Amino acid sequence: MGGAVSDGYALAAAMRDPATTVALDDAGWTSLIAIARAEQMIGTLAYRLNGLPMPAPVARLFADARASAEQGRVAALWEAEMARRALAPLGGAVVLLKGTAYVAAGLGAGVGRSIGDLDILVPRGALDAVEHALLAAGWEWVKPDPYDDDYYRRWMHELPPMIDRMRDRMIDVHHTILPLTARITPDADALIAESLALNNGLRVLNPCDMIAHAAAHLIADGDLAGGMRNLWDIHCLVHDFGTEGLTERAAHHGLGGAVARAIRLAAALYGPEGEGRALSATDRLFLRRVTARDGWGRATRPATRLAFYIRSHFLRMPPLMLARHLWTKWRRGHSGL
Repeated sequence: MGGAVSDGYALAAAMRDPATTVALDDAGWTSLIAIARAEQMIGTLAYRLNGLPMPAPVARLFADARASAEQGRVAALWEAEMARRALAPLGGAVVLLKGTAYVAAGLGAGVGRSIGDLDILVPRGALDAVEHALLAAGWEWVKPDPYDDDYYRRWMHELPPMIDRMRDRMIDVHHTILPLTARITPDADALIAESLALNNGLRVLNPCDMIAHAAAHLIADGDLAGGMRNLWDIHCLVHDFGTEGLTERAAHHGLGGAVARAIRLAAALYGPEGEGRALSATDRLFLRRVTARDGWGRATRPATRLAFYIRSHFLRMPPLMLARHLWTKWRRGHSGL
């Protein structure tokens, strides 16, 4: 790793064994930092390498990244508290998801993590009450378009996104973890019923469900954008919780294949050397997509990215429905509606 690095494997190597960065030259540091920024892992990397020898400019940059990550952590927890206050009168369960859940629960996956929207899970039967409570508390719709609104409400696993413009923070209100049109239908009632209470009145998924959700989000729903960060989440969650009961719980949700693959990929990137030897050809294709960055942090391997983008749409809905949806979106975009 002495010189410039060419793809996401360089970031994975630094996260797996931070001591390897001691041998980096200026070009190597530049590439590593560019890739980490592109993958929204600069704060995570900064904490991971904290205390190691490095050039002074890099040390200052990482100090800023840690400070920014801490500010993001505080902002995420405050946003969760604002949602809790708005929804407390309803008396139902409010389950934190993704990055906010990790920092609220004090998990390794939350250390330095970049956190965007606030994601929460509520019972589907409570959606109307939750929606009205959030609107009354100052949130408003991000997408007022009637087609988008109807599409979210009929087919998606969440309400249309909402934003509090005073704080410039978005909230995604989920009632399950995969679109209703997806081939896999996780048990949303069980996710909520077996979630764990925090000391602030909010909840997080139990350990097995937290890993299953991370795998579902990466493997069974998306186009693997942000895959380096998501696989680091899974690596950390497995480290914190282990895998006892995970196979059975993942199977209950229909996510056995997604969870098994996500754990293999996380181990190949971030586990001890040699963990990737048992990977299938398909696993290696997933890793090719996940690590598709050049030394400037730019996206590479366009054909692979396109293939996974198409795959993500076919996972979300049947072909005829997908064709209608894409045609409607294209027509609206070209008609000025």
